[in-house]
This record gives sequence, structure tokens and C-alpha cells, in this order.
Amino acid sequence: MPSRVVDHHQLPWRFDNSFGRLPEALFTRIRPVPVRSPRVVLLNHALARDLGLDLTALPDEDAAGLFSGNLPPEGGDPLAQAYGGHQFGHFSILGDGRAIVLGEHITPGGERVDIQWKGSGPTPYSRGGDGRAALGPMLREYLISEAMHALGIPTTRSLAVVTTGEAVYRPEALAGAVLTRVAASHLRVGTFEYAATRAPWCLTALVDHAVRRHYPALTDAKCPALSFLRAVFDRQADLIVDWMRVGFIHGVMNTDNMTISGQTIDYGPCAFMDAYDPATVFSSIDHHGRYAFQNQMACAQWNLARFAETLLPLLTPDQQDEARDAVIAFQHDIQRRWHVMMGKKLGLFGHHPGDVALVDDLLTWMHLNEADYTNTFRQLMSEDLPGLGEWTPRWRARLSRQAEPIEAALDRMRQANPAYIPRNHVVEAALSAADDGNLTPFHELLEALSSPYHRRDGLESYERPAPPSDEPYRTFCGT
Repeated sequence: MPSRVVDHHQLPWRFDNSFGRLPEALFTRIRPVPVRSPRVVLLNHALARDLGLDLTALPDEDAAGLFSGNLPPEGGDPLAQAYGGHQFGHFSILGDGRAIVLGEHITPGGERVDIQWKGSGPTPYSRGGDGRAALGPMLREYLISEAMHALGIPTTRSLAVVTTGEAVYRPEALAGAVLTRVAASHLRVGTFEYAATRAPWCLTALVDHAVRRHYPALTDAKCPALSFLRAVFDRQADLIVDWMRVGFIHGVMNTDNMTISGQTIDYGPCAFMDAYDPATVFSSIDHHGRYAFQNQMACAQWNLARFAETLLPLLTPDQQDEARDAVIAFQHDIQRRWHVMMGKKLGLFGHHPGDVALVDDLLTWMHLNEADYTNTFRQLMSEDLPGLGEWTPRWRARLSRQAEPIEAALDRMRQANPAYIPRNHVVEAALSAADDGNLTPFHELLEALSSPYHRRDGLESYERPAPPSDEPYRTFCGT
């Protein structure tokens, strides 16, 4: 291993590694496997500033060494986390097979975040894999996660991408890369599923840690575990509804891909819907539509039921009944939030009889006419209204009954309806160019997506859906 470390005074890391103080059954301390010749491809300077780190002061060689794992900073506690997960409904023991959490950094604002290398080499949880990652998928996660952040959707962030100077085989030879990811934590529903298979004190320690880290106001609750469960339900309901607001389809909503912080994590087979179809599936491995657009709310409930099951040993019989009631109530609650969100997309204030039908009738029209999900809502804010037949006067009549002026309704719509999303065909074109060594399309797309709610001249190509094709768009678990 390299003996040199990145100078602490160049980057003032503030590590306080609380996860590493939990029972060692939950992780394995391990360092990244050194790579041959790392080279910086992307640095997220804006995110670095939020973290209190000035990457402009770091020499390129040191930046490449740091973000490849070759030159770990002082104060970290590198470890791979153990977790389980229901993958397409079937439980497996998993873990960080190609990722290592460098440590927990405290930002200038007092926020605690995980800094993680992804693609950093094999770990005890690699299950025969090489522990590496290819450049294209790492660029894809960087792009989509930063786009989600700009859309106002809770997400992990991307701090850097470096190439390794080594090939990975998937099955063809591809450029190897490491992504540095920033997250509120990497605690997943699957982390609790794993802990529940260990000694009871292991689960208790994990729950106490998670409450202190993410929901500190609940530490003095009558039953912190039950309050914790409800708080996770609340954040996940908001997150899934936010996904659907912008037409996002995660693609692999396994329990190991659901965080208890309420952040979106892992951008493997995700994609964004063009023409509205509630049954849309992009993932090449989702053969039965388990994680289709319309099923994401139900899948969230299923995953959270598994989460509730892990906490039952910490609850009294009466509290267990409350937990079961919370799981059952989740479906109604997330449907209610869905309709509130759709009302915002239509500029509606409050709730009036007929609002549900107004939303449902519009979506039915969009589905039958293969209308673009993003553009249809943007067009409602302009004079260029799509031909919606009798629906348009119904909607206008509903707006006219509101006490708020029409401009307030339009402001509401502008905040809910992006002009730019990561169009799948545009993302693929940018990644293809990057594979050929041309990062200009990638940077131009990233810039367009940095302010997604404000339409700008010259960016029309980012608004257009994919041209017609006989081949459906497919995504893969590459990240």
C-alpha cells in the first residue's frame, strides 16, 4: 500500500467515524486495492465547497490518489458494510462488494456525511466479483445523482470520478474507474435485515445509532424504535412521490437500495419516462414489471413491511400492532401525497371535489395519446396547450375557483414541473462520447440539468423526447 497520505492541511477533513464503533459483525475494516495510474476525470467543486473542502488547492496527482483510494486521508476509518436485501422478493446476504466507506466527515454546517469510494476493489462481500467499476456507469451515476439533486429530490451525491489506468471486463474490456459518493449514510433497509439475523444486541445497537444519526429528536420518544419506523415511512413516502413527479423509475427497488435516511441511492438501471405509460419498465432484468413506474409506491410499502419486521423484536405486542397498522396505512398515505403532488403540477391549491378525477382523466389522456410526461405539464403553463378536449375547460374552471391569482398557480406549476430531465437518449449520447474521450457533451448536459426548472434558449434539444424506435430503451445494473 502507498505510505503517503494526502496532507490534512490541504483538505481539512473532520472525521468522526461513528459506524465503526458499532458491533464488528456489521462491517469489515479494509483498504482499497491500489490502482495503477489514476487520473481525475471529474471533480464536483460546488459539492466540495459545501463539505468545507477546497479541491482547487489540491494538486492533480494528489486528487487522483485520494479519489482512487491510493492516497487515503488521515482520520478515516475505511470499511465495507455488511447488509442483506430482498432482491426481486428473495432474501440474500449481501454487503459492499465493490465499495468502501472512507469515513464520516462533519461539514462546516455540522452535517455528518459518509464519504465512499465505489469501484475500489474486492471486499469480503464481493461474492466472486472483481470489486471494480467501469467508467461509463460511474459517469452515469455522477450525472443522474447531480441531476436529481438539482431537481430537489433527496439523493446521494457524487464528488469525483477518476479512471484507474486498468481495464475491467463486462464482458468486454472497459476503462476502470472509481466514483466518490457522498451520502447522509449508507444505512439501508437491508442493513437492518442483516442485523436482525445476528444477535439481538447487534440490532439494538444499529437502531440506536440510526436514530441518533438521522432522527435525533426521537431519542427521548416513548418507543424510539416505533417512532423511527414511522419517520422512515414518512421520508420514503415523500421520496417515492418525488420520483414520480419527474417521471423517474429507479428500476431496482430491492430492500438493499432503500435508505433509512430517505435519499435515493444506486443509479444502475434507472431511467426517466418520456411518453406517459404507468407500466413503463426500463431495467433489462425486471422481466415482470415488479419495479415499473406505477408499482413504485406498492414496492415501497412492501420494502417497508420488511423493515418493520426487523424491528418487531424491539416492540411490545401493542407496539407491534401499531407497526402493522402503520404498514397498512402507508398505501393510503402515499396515494394521498401522490394526489397532492399532482395537484401542484396542475397549479391547484387545496382540495376540491373532482380533483382526483381531474388528475386521473389527464393521465388517461396522456397514456392513450402517448403524450410526453414532462412536456405536457410544461405546455399547460404556456399558450401552446395540447389538444386535451373537454379536459382543458374543466381544469381552467377549477383554477378560476381558487382564491389565489392565476400567477400563483403558474408559480406553483413552475416549481413542480421541470423543463429538463436527463433524457435517456441524451444521456446515452453523452456517455458514448465520453467513452471516446470527448467529455464536452457530458459537461453541456450536466450544465443544462443544473437548473432544470428554468427554460433557456438554445437548450431545446434537451427538451425533446427520444425519436421513435422499434427497439425499447433498456438499462442495466452497471453501477
